[in-house]
Amino acid sequence: MLRVNEPWRLAWTGRVVTVSDVLRGHAALDIECLDRVHLNAYVPILQSSGQVVAFMTQQLALPIPSPALFDKIGQRFRRAVASHAEANDIPWVRFAKEDRKADVMAPYLKRAATTGGSQVAAIGVSQEFQRVWTAWQRDTRTAAPQFTFAKADRRVTCYYFYLWDESFGPALIKVCAYLP
Repeated sequence: MLRVNEPWRLAWTGRVVTVSDVLRGHAALDIECLDRVHLNAYVPILQSSGQVVAFMTQQLALPIPSPALFDKIGQRFRRAVASHAEANDIPWVRFAKEDRKADVMAPYLKRAATTGGSQVAAIGVSQEFQRVWTAWQRDTRTAAPQFTFAKADRRVTCYYFYLWDESFGPALIKVCAYLP
């Protein structure tokens, strides 16, 4: 008899182990469409304003948790993506507001599929509204500046890394160039 917390025992029964068998009781997978699996990743330690302040003062060792850091981290990431694309001859596509991203990127994925190797087929760039951390300076009587952090909808740069994997096929990773 198989216990839910022991999915590895299926291997000893001689029958084929399915994804459902392995994940039963351990994870939830919500399939929105038959041809796509959508996973959201986030940094759990940056989900409250106190955690953002702790990240800046403890992890980054900054004396004052300043929102200016948001821009520095974002700019560094944007430069790194552009540099990587240029150094590796990866096509760079700026999406227009009305573009259907899948249609725009289809020729790049098709071209990548003909090469026979896994690769970044193209990088798409767009401006989109996302829920991100923002801050404003509080009026205080102390000499040191103080900031209040809160989440707000802001227009940020989003990168779409369209990938071709020789075993899996097409895939994409979307990353917002803003904290978190």
